[in-house]
Amino acid sequence: MGVDSAALERRSAPIRTCIGCRVKSSKHDLLRVVSDGRSVLPDPAAVHPGRGAYLHWSVDCFELAVRRRAFARALRGSSGLDTSAVRDAVSAGRADQSQVSREHRMSTP
Repeated sequence: MGVDSAALERRSAPIRTCIGCRVKSSKHDLLRVVSDGRSVLPDPAAVHPGRGAYLHWSVDCFELAVRRRAFARALRGSSGLDTSAVRDAVSAGRADQSQVSREHRMSTP
């Protein structure tokens, strides 16, 4: 009885919730963001210290997160955080994450 390595990898991948659409996805399919106190910064390599939040590589999810004030709530910061760096990263990374975005659209109700 062999073990399917792809299935094992899927099961062991950390799951996080997108702060925009609230859909759970593999940590590797989401963009990690952190706050420096004044702004929200993209942290795709997950190297910055502190509390992080996760967002799909989708402008729609970004806009939902802004509208719901999810960045301030998830990062436990003030409501006036500058999110322009994250918007730029999501817009630029959209081409790189086209497969992830396609899968996300198919799974989002």
